[in-house]
Amino acid sequence: MTDSTSRSAPCVAVIGGGPAGLMAAEVLAAGGAHVELFDAMPSVGRKFLLAGVGGMNITHSEAKAPFLARYREREQEIAALLADFDAEALRAWIHGLGIDTFVGTSGRVFPTDMKAAPLLRAWLKRLRETGVAIHTRSRWMGWDASGALRIAGADGERLLQADACVLALGGGSWARLGSDGAWVPLLEQRGVEVSTLRPANSGFEVAGWSEHLRGKFAGAPLKNVTLALDGEPSRRGEFVLTEHGIEGSLVYALSAAIRQRIEQDGSALVRLDLQPDRSIDKVEALLSKPRGSASMAKHLHRQLGLDGAKAALLRELTSAEDFTDMPRLARAIKALPIELLYTRPLDEAISSAGGVTFAALDQNLMLRQLPGTFCAGEMLDWEAPTGGYLLTACFASGRVAGLGALQWLRQRGAL
Repeated sequence: MTDSTSRSAPCVAVIGGGPAGLMAAEVLAAGGAHVELFDAMPSVGRKFLLAGVGGMNITHSEAKAPFLARYREREQEIAALLADFDAEALRAWIHGLGIDTFVGTSGRVFPTDMKAAPLLRAWLKRLRETGVAIHTRSRWMGWDASGALRIAGADGERLLQADACVLALGGGSWARLGSDGAWVPLLEQRGVEVSTLRPANSGFEVAGWSEHLRGKFAGAPLKNVTLALDGEPSRRGEFVLTEHGIEGSLVYALSAAIRQRIEQDGSALVRLDLQPDRSIDKVEALLSKPRGSASMAKHLHRQLGLDGAKAALLRELTSAEDFTDMPRLARAIKALPIELLYTRPLDEAISSAGGVTFAALDQNLMLRQLPGTFCAGEMLDWEAPTGGYLLTACFASGRVAGLGALQWLRQRGAL
């Protein structure tokens, strides 16, 4: 069937029910538009909810300059999106939903109860009260010859002639939650420039761990360590050994640079400091203490507290000769080289790089090739590490796209 809007308020379709789409819907409804929101999954916000498992990190309290630097090559573009809706504004918006927040010891910002579900419930209640119509199990299939939106649902395909449209379809990771990148050819067919989707905040593979390390320590965390890549600021935190290599928050902080180095050079060499609170001289001095009849494993534990996964990784990546030469061993402990060869598959990544290029959009995130169609969220060509930076930019871009659609409608006398 074909839907048309006979109501006085213009109809705006929002495709995608993640944070960017929901924020666009809120802004549009508040601005007087009638909003029809469509999501292919059985419920909205699925990736948002899964990201909140173990603690909903909503944003970060970092100062403005280092915060914006997290967006690397897209710092300028993201700064424009955050100009009127930054981390503090996002926290205030959450408080307006009746959800309190707090700043953790790492500077990350969480809801007081650490959960995503109460926030999403309060938000959906507000959206429904403002008249937003939410349609689940409704997949966007592109446009028909007349420009109507094709929406496939349980009852077949419907056509919607909307006055404007906001696309917030996510990136290409976690397809099971709806971010499958199926929108890429639909936009490319319309002449929209899309940068190839690539893994971001992903794990990396090494040439191959030994059977001992893989069998005994895959899944083991390495806490309170520093990871460095030439040309990048070193980062401190923790990561996890995997069957294939390494992953985790500390790796994600450098994942964009590591991926780019692999693309450029075929591999990336990161260096791991297993004792970030001790100088190399102090480490060497402690290693050089007499160990008597104690094994080297006990000596490492007694003098440096190195055991478990840290000690196993040290053994994995050094030679037997290193363990007989304390200066060499100290250098290895302070800068243990790990050669990374491959990025793990896109669908395993927390997020994706690439997407609709900013050159394809105007300052209001409207597609230059498709006037009246706006894009927001992770489907844009930007990336950021975990820590709240991803969500902050998704919320802000949804707001900019929603405001842009309202402005476009007003300019045409539809609102």
